[in-house]
Amino acid sequence: MVSNSLEKIINKKKDKLNSLKNKLKIEELRYKIENFKKYFNFKEKIYFNLLKGKYSLIAEIKKASPSAGVIIENYNPVDIAAIYQKKNATCLSVLTEEDFFHGNLDHISKIKEKINLPILCKDFFIDKFQVPLAKSFGADAILLIVAALNQDQLQELYNAALEYKMSVVIEIHTVEEAKRISHFSDAIIGINNRNLKTLETDLNNTFEIYKTLNKFKGILISESGIKNKDDILRISNQTNIKTFLIGESLLKNLDNNSIFSLL
Repeated sequence: MVSNSLEKIINKKKDKLNSLKNKLKIEELRYKIENFKKYFNFKEKIYFNLLKGKYSLIAEIKKASPSAGVIIENYNPVDIAAIYQKKNATCLSVLTEEDFFHGNLDHISKIKEKINLPILCKDFFIDKFQVPLAKSFGADAILLIVAALNQDQLQELYNAALEYKMSVVIEIHTVEEAKRISHFSDAIIGINNRNLKTLETDLNNTFEIYKTLNKFKGILISESGIKNKDDILRISNQTNIKTFLIGESLLKNLDNNSIFSLL
């Protein structure tokens, strides 16, 4: 059972997609993709850091969220991306969902004009049409939320992303979800520390789920609720995870955050 917040977001997304699919043809998206010249390998960038024993930071760019409300009033995603690049972030995560996170796919293409970092399109993917749509705006990777998808949908979206040569982050929130995704060998697995029912975060979720995934040979990420350098070191010391997706704690302290000192 998914949370009421997730259900609302998914239902709104379905309505918007139905309208969008009537306006946009797949041929138009493919034309945009062919003529977009600035793609990066999201997964490879993280993988090279792991080979060197380095931490990777996927720095998130978002104006708001259902749990936090509006995080940044004067929101300029390009300016935030420039700060992250200067602070040596590995990759960017850009929220593009419009109604609940105040995002837009245009933010990715505008960032790509100025910034040379791989970008994860963080949205609610429920239809394979969204995969070329995201790539046509310059996305290098997509996020698939297991709680929002059945197994057939998950497989279809995963296959579509690989077809379009995009990296895939599969996001899980529970041990049960972890058992559903172990065969997605080319995916990056994101362990989200947020409880979808209460929206509260608990870093112990990473430790609990890691027990199920400790034999997974791909890249593992810890997401949500990571507030400082000490949280990163605690997770890293108790698991082999060295990749972190962090949003709110960075956005609230962009200029002098201890997390950047690990990069």
